[in-house]
Amino acid sequence: MIIFFRKYHKWLGVIFAYIILSFVFSGIILNHRNALSIIDVNRKLLPKEYRYQNWNNAAVKSTLKISSDSILIYGNIGIWLTDSSYSDFKNFSAGLPKGIDNRKVFQMIRTTGNKLLAGTFSGLYVYGFREKEWASISFPVKEKNVIDIIQKQDTIFVLTRSFLLMTTDLHNFNVLQLPPPENYDNKAGLFKTLWVIHSGEIYGKAGKLIVDFAGLVFAFLTITGFIVFVNKIILKKNNKPAEAKVKLKSSNRWNIKWHNKLGWITIIILLLNTIAGMFLRPPLLAFIGNAKVEKIPHTELATPNPWFDLLRRIYYDQDIDRFIVSTMEGFYYSDDNFKTEFKKFNFQPPVSVMGVTVFEKIEVNTYLVGSFEGLFKWNSKTGIISDYIKKQPYTRPSRNSRPIGDFLVSGFTRDYKNQEYFFDYNMGAININGPERFAVFPQIIRDTPISLWNTALEIHTGRIYHSLIGDFYVLIVPLTGLVVLFMLISGFIVWFKPFSRSKKPSS
Repeated sequence: MIIFFRKYHKWLGVIFAYIILSFVFSGIILNHRNALSIIDVNRKLLPKEYRYQNWNNAAVKSTLKISSDSILIYGNIGIWLTDSSYSDFKNFSAGLPKGIDNRKVFQMIRTTGNKLLAGTFSGLYVYGFREKEWASISFPVKEKNVIDIIQKQDTIFVLTRSFLLMTTDLHNFNVLQLPPPENYDNKAGLFKTLWVIHSGEIYGKAGKLIVDFAGLVFAFLTITGFIVFVNKIILKKNNKPAEAKVKLKSSNRWNIKWHNKLGWITIIILLLNTIAGMFLRPPLLAFIGNAKVEKIPHTELATPNPWFDLLRRIYYDQDIDRFIVSTMEGFYYSDDNFKTEFKKFNFQPPVSVMGVTVFEKIEVNTYLVGSFEGLFKWNSKTGIISDYIKKQPYTRPSRNSRPIGDFLVSGFTRDYKNQEYFFDYNMGAININGPERFAVFPQIIRDTPISLWNTALEIHTGRIYHSLIGDFYVLIVPLTGLVVLFMLISGFIVWFKPFSRSKKPSS
């Protein structure tokens, strides 16, 4: 049995060395998004599918018409000014921080006071028409990722992933204490729990550093194991001088010693991190997507804020004086300005686990809801849902084996030739009602880079391999996870058996 474990521990380590190391270093990058947000990567260095074509790759979130012949188009590309024919484009991101990640725009509005506001990954910005650039607006929460902005009469509401703020002058902000939902059980989603465990965020910055260290241990184990493997091959050739062989054997003794020592000391955290990561991607994600668990005490999850990292979109329906909030746990509403508990809609539209990307009213009690599940027309009162793209009634599947639908909707607009277009993450701009194509993607925007963080995300999720193996890339994370689990357990057994025998007292 020891021979079996030793053999496959060695060979699986060699075969999966590159993937393990890519997961390690991409994971460390993902843990430090803010610090690395100014670093960009040229898309030409990545597979072809990462290059912009037909406004794909979430290039566009939406558009904002500011005059009869001036339209702002925004999203992962930042903000660009174009004319009504979309024939001339000018960069409209002056004043935003450097780094394309910091210029990722989630929402833009023009206020009744004729101010342009932009909610971005790096914060809230107002456009100075005199200075002709964006200026940052500070507000009293540490979380700066602004994902939605709306206006109700003279009050502006700013939504982050955890907080809702209100202001009338863009200088003084009140942080609204959003009420919990009805029948609130103070539990956290299992997906979110495993996410913060895997990243280390469960214990804040200290937890992230611990997970970073665990990643470096993974890298050390992989590299030292590979060195021992190569050294043994060289030693078997018998064509090296005696002095070189002594150095190789000495190298192996040192590498094996620390490979074993660091391995058994950190095995618990390595196992926990691996298992948590496996369930954050399909197909294992399907088993935990809707599950909830008790909040782990004395962690980042044990917050009194019932909406910690759960908020995604907000809409005020003035016809019925109702706030509607999209969260990672469904759609809720408040008819009394957040004074009492949130009420959950009895009928929920289909939404991908990645969250809502399109949310707007189109008729009385009827809204357009888009996500990586598709684009749907949802009547919140009757519960009637229809597929807005396929023009047919929506039938909820009995089993949701996929966390995504046929169309990965990342944006929507009506500002080009009065046609409705949605933006599919892979296919780009698609006309919903006719053959008219969207504007040609200009070369000046085509050269927009991808952030280092997003590049690391593509590597860490395995999507970077899609161009090589197609949809089978979804198996890379669970397969690698199983391999790593086997290697950790088999490595511990191989180390522990001789160790335990050496500790037995002689008779």
